[in-house]
Amino acid sequence: MNHLHTKSITDLIELLDQKKITSVDIINDLFHVIDKNDQKIGAYLYLNKKQILNDAIYADQQRRKGIKKPLLGIPITIKDLINVKDDPCTCSSKILKDYISPYDATVITKLKDAGAILFGRVNMDEFAMGSSTENAALGVTSNPWNTDYVPGGSSGGSAACVGGNLAIASLGSDTGGFIRQPASFCGCIGLKP
Repeated sequence: MNHLHTKSITDLIELLDQKKITSVDIINDLFHVIDKNDQKIGAYLYLNKKQILNDAIYADQQRRKGIKKPLLGIPITIKDLINVKDDPCTCSSKILKDYISPYDATVITKLKDAGAILFGRVNMDEFAMGSSTENAALGVTSNPWNTDYVPGGSSGGSAACVGGNLAIASLGSDTGGFIRQPASFCGCIGLKP
């Protein structure tokens, strides 16, 4: 099935429950659109395709065994300031280019418990200090609707990948509108709980 990258979490869960698609199908569709479009947008900093595919295969195996979890097999991208054990966490800064997280942030533990697939790390303003995602030492992220414009920030990578259909959903962080502002710039929903 094509265009899975444009579906909502609810739609994908329904298709997975009906056995019309697999998590591997979702992942492969996302990989295809990222390979095709992310060089223009620049949302992704780190994408461990082998690990992600293995996680999707495992989610499909769990689903076949009848295991129920609310986000089983759903890929979620992670802003590059949220720690994921054994993954790089640079805060889009060259200062932390070699840092590998020794632990999972609480939100990551909760996503794993819910069965989500951690789907790569996305760009942000360096150390979350900015509102355009132009202030990132590892590259600039562009607005998916018009690459001459900014996606907002500091969660610009999160908003750009969702708004540009390069992700199903993404985690960001919000202290001063840093989820809500880029979501509005990129035409997607940004929620600060």
